[in-house]
Amino acid sequence: MVRVRILMIGATLGVVALGVRMLLTRQAAIARRRIGKPLGEISLDADRVWKKSLEGRPIELLLLGDSLAAGLGAERRKETLGGRLAKSVAKGMLRPVRLRTAAVVGSESTALAGQIDGLPDDYRADAAVIVVGGNDVTHMVPPRSAAAELESAIIRLQERGTPVIVGTCPDLGTLQPVPQPLRTLLSRMSYRLALEQTRVAWRTGAVPVDLRRAVGTTFREQPDEMFSLDRFHPSAAGYRRTAEALLPAVEMVLRQSAPVPAR
Repeated sequence: MVRVRILMIGATLGVVALGVRMLLTRQAAIARRRIGKPLGEISLDADRVWKKSLEGRPIELLLLGDSLAAGLGAERRKETLGGRLAKSVAKGMLRPVRLRTAAVVGSESTALAGQIDGLPDDYRADAAVIVVGGNDVTHMVPPRSAAAELESAIIRLQERGTPVIVGTCPDLGTLQPVPQPLRTLLSRMSYRLALEQTRVAWRTGAVPVDLRRAVGTTFREQPDEMFSLDRFHPSAAGYRRTAEALLPAVEMVLRQSAPVPAR
């Protein structure tokens, strides 16, 4: 009798799990239709020397990761994450900044290896910023697997003599086009990945920046201002807020490795 009850409970749980999975699959399809691809899949090219009028050797700033790092959603080069960081770093360090963006729209953490492979053999950045994770979450990549790819990328950059700043996975629960309960699930999954990324950063000596805590509330409370046309990628204001969150860590890393000109 006990065995029969166990089998019945197991069967019931299986049916419930199947129902939940079907619900989430339907909601994911709804979210994809709502978001679409009005921005395309190619971000603006913001790579250049920013603030060339300043004196000194340009600071080499490298961005790796996904569409957020690539700046998809910005309408002008100076509004991309890289452009905003480069301008702000130049202003703070009183030196020009040469931006190199290796980030590619749609990338998961597994793509970081290829992004590093694409760098010139003799290239060494003064600071590298990695922002990745959103696509790992939406594609259900296990957090530890994604974090392991991040760890490998950090170590490879450090072997080149480049210090690394990690912008951890943002809170995907701020995405209004995603229906509930899928939105809550994505929020929890992105939080788990962010924790794993933070552990990896501390373990390797990289500097983590908790984007969930730094910008999540603003994106949740001001979605019309913070998100771009597709309500998925940041707007110019969203990139400005994200750059502001990353800037202190970038400047700290640069100040630790080079003297700062007197103001």
